[in-house]
Amino acid sequence: MDKKVVVNERAKGENPMKDIRVAFLQIAPTGSLKGNLEKGETYCKLAKEQGADIVLFPEMWSSGYQIPEETEELKALSVSRESAFVRRFQELAKELHTAVGITYLQTWEPLPRNTITLFDRYGEEVYTYAKVHTCDFGEECRLTAGDDFYVADLDTEKGTVKVGSMICYDREFPESARILMLKGAELLLVPNACPMEINRISQLRSRAYENMVGIATVNYPEAQPDCNGHSTAFDGIVYRPGEAGSRDTLFMEADGSEGIFVADFPIDEMREYRSREVHGNAYRHPAKYKLLVADEIRNPFIRKDYRK
Repeated sequence: MDKKVVVNERAKGENPMKDIRVAFLQIAPTGSLKGNLEKGETYCKLAKEQGADIVLFPEMWSSGYQIPEETEELKALSVSRESAFVRRFQELAKELHTAVGITYLQTWEPLPRNTITLFDRYGEEVYTYAKVHTCDFGEECRLTAGDDFYVADLDTEKGTVKVGSMICYDREFPESARILMLKGAELLLVPNACPMEINRISQLRSRAYENMVGIATVNYPEAQPDCNGHSTAFDGIVYRPGEAGSRDTLFMEADGSEGIFVADFPIDEMREYRSREVHGNAYRHPAKYKLLVADEIRNPFIRKDYRK
C-alpha cells in the first residue's frame, strides 16, 4: 500500500494545479464479490489520501476476471449496473469527492458484458462502456461485446477533461483510440488483465503518439495468474519546445508488485501540444480510407470463431 507517485516533468510555467492525478489500483482480487468490494473500497480511500482525481480498477474487478464456462454460472457471477456492488462505488465517488472507474462483469442479455462505469466526484455516471473487441479466440467468446465508444466531460477539482475508455484487447486495434480521439478524448482510461510485455506496451505508446492523447492503463499485479503488473501512463507529448529530438511519452511504468501507483497527467501542456503538432486529426484524409469500414475478411485472416 506504499505511495508510489510519478509526477510528469512539465514545461516551465505549467500550472501544476491543472495536472490530473490518476491512481492505478494494481491490486489482486480476493476470490469473492464481497471481498473485492471491501478491498476495492479500502484502496479507493487510500487513493484519495494520495490526492487522486481519478481512481481506476483493473479489468472486470467484480469477478477478478473470472469467466466461467457454464452459462448459468457465468450469469450468476455477473452484477447489474444497479447492483449493490456498483452502487457502493458510486457512493464512494461522492463520499471521497473523487472520480472512480469501477470494472465488472455486467449482467446483460443474452450474455454478460465486460464493463467499466465511470462515476464523477459527485457520484454521477459519466459513461458506461462495454468492451467492443472481446477476445473471441478465448473465454470472452462467452460474453456480449459492446457496440460503441464513448467520450464525456469529467469534472474534477483541477478542471474538466474529456475522457473515454478502452478495455485490454481494444488497445490492439488502432480504430479504438482513433475513434475516441475523433470524439474529443484527451485522456483514455484503460482497465487491463494480461501480461504487459514490450509489444503490448508499444501498442499503447503508438496509440498515445498517433492520437496525441494521454493513456492510463491499469493491470493486475503478478500475483494474479497470467498478469504481471506494469501499469503504464503515457502523456502523448513527443516534442517539447526548446528540447532537442523526441522524448518517450511513457512517463510511468509500474513494477509487478501489488499497490497503488499514482501518475500526474499535465492536461494543459497536452492541450498546448495538440494545438500545434501534426498528429491526431490534423492532416487525415478520411475519404480515402473506405476500405477500413469494409466487412469483407480475406485469407490469411479468416477465423471460424470470429463474431461480428
